[in-house]
Amino acid sequence: MLTTLTVIIVALVVVVLAGALALVAMALLQTRRSVSAIADALEATARHTAPVEEKLVSINFALSALAGGLGAADQHLGRAAQAFRL
Repeated sequence: MLTTLTVIIVALVVVVLAGALALVAMALLQTRRSVSAIADALEATARHTAPVEEKLVSINFALSALAGGLGAADQHLGRAAQAFRL
């Protein structure tokens, strides 16, 4: 009687552990799919934003030239203000 009860309990423990292991495996598969989707999205983002770097270099060059021009205009206006005592 005790041996039969022990075998039943061991069998139940094995079944519960197998079920838990199956749930962990399913969760890992879902996680793998999610991580794969995130990686694909990041690669697509990298491809779509690659041209932005070239454009930012051009914009930065143009803004630097504009800043130089505005700085020169500021100096001229400052001298004019001094001349007119403003």
